[in-house]
Amino acid sequence: MTFNILAINPGSTSTKISVAHNNELLFVEDIKHSRDELAHYETIFNQYEFRKQHILKELEKRNIPLDFHAVVGRGGLAKPLESGVYAVNQQMVDDQRTALHQHPCDLGCKLAYEIASLIPGCKSYIADPGVVDELAPEARISGLPEVPRICIWHALNQKAIARRYAADRNTTYDKLNLIICHLGGGISIAAHQHGKAIDANNALDGEGPFSPERTGTLPMTDIIKMCYHSGLTEEQMMHKICTQGGLLAHLGTNDFRIIKERIDNGDEKAQLVFSAMIWHVAKAIAAEGAVLCGKVDAVLLTGGLCYSKRLVRELKKRISFLAPVVVYEGQDEMLALTENALAALSGKVETKQY
Repeated sequence: MTFNILAINPGSTSTKISVAHNNELLFVEDIKHSRDELAHYETIFNQYEFRKQHILKELEKRNIPLDFHAVVGRGGLAKPLESGVYAVNQQMVDDQRTALHQHPCDLGCKLAYEIASLIPGCKSYIADPGVVDELAPEARISGLPEVPRICIWHALNQKAIARRYAADRNTTYDKLNLIICHLGGGISIAAHQHGKAIDANNALDGEGPFSPERTGTLPMTDIIKMCYHSGLTEEQMMHKICTQGGLLAHLGTNDFRIIKERIDNGDEKAQLVFSAMIWHVAKAIAAEGAVLCGKVDAVLLTGGLCYSKRLVRELKKRISFLAPVVVYEGQDEMLALTENALAALSGKVETKQY
């Protein structure tokens, strides 16, 4: 049987959709939204109808009828969950609306749920949201009992890449020890031990290496002083850490193409900051080698920044001693969402209840 699957991935300035027959993608469309358009909405959830109409118009433009067996959305950040495929329900939608960590991905479940409701018999799913939590007990402990470590990471892409790597080598994900690093607007690094990510960072708001637009871990004393003496509100501080840090803070841009051009033209500051980011990413990857007691089958690099040959080359210099390094450029989240929905529809995996 052929299953028709619509996948939806809401991002900061776009809503990406794809339509597939089984796991064969018929098309992928990145529907762009200008910052001016989104500025009209006070909250992310207020963007729901705007994004929904864009999705429906794109399907209509392509003469694709609302005839899907499943609609799968990118999962949100409401609360920690086990890895897997989840049926969307109203409670999930309500929890995303009031989630502590607000991100456009929080709209994925509602978009899937509401569009599926227009189609008799259609299922709605999310899969491996960014709050998948498989941390070992030791990984949760920080230096203050009031502040346990949490993970917010690129679980969907990392899990999909892990399974792909395993399949390419005629083995299974649960038989491998892997370190996976997703290099994008945020940078997440996880130690995968026999199919579970036993350590991973909070790549959204304040842990790990700095990225093109996020600060990562910062010197605590200076941050405390900034909170009390800078005049910034809590919301402004969070905005600074999540969206105005990293390469953007140092160089005024998070566009890797511009930074590469500046380095090629002899910009020493750009070269130093670029090298520093690689330094801290490599150090964090190596730390996960200790989590796995040095028993690492491979280090997998993925995400949009992996298209930079210079970044990959310099990173490999620092981490190749750990294990073979394999690169998967970009992030195929639409295929990953589709594959998870297909597995649920075909009964290959059990659909979990939220």
